[in-house]
Amino acid sequence: MIVRTTEEITGTDRDISSEDGNWRSKRIVLGGDKVGFSFHETTIAAGTVNEFHYANHIEAVWLIEGEGTLTDRETGETYELGAGSMYLLNGNERHTVEPRTQMRMLCVFNPPVVGNETHDENGVYPLVEVPA
Repeated sequence: MIVRTTEEITGTDRDISSEDGNWRSKRIVLGGDKVGFSFHETTIAAGTVNEFHYANHIEAVWLIEGEGTLTDRETGETYELGAGSMYLLNGNERHTVEPRTQMRMLCVFNPPVVGNETHDENGVYPLVEVPA
């Protein structure tokens, strides 16, 4: 059984921020926990434009706070998001998230993220294998 709080993750190597300060992700469950997925709490700052791509992961997102837009950069389709919205990136979609107010979301990745990988535009995560 694994029991953690986001408070105990704060300030550790599981507490990751983007270089520009637009987003912060608390990696609550990682690949090393050996449960087959990773689970993160992520906040994205209001008024920012954030381009993401996950070439190696499927991601489900449940927005629990905030509002903004999600744009599929390949199709141009735009979706309004608010608290209670869920979106699933099951085709490795390149997408943009633009919060009007700070967004707080819970994210599940499969296969799991294993460390401090950041959202690389090429979708390259060098550590997709779970350490032995």
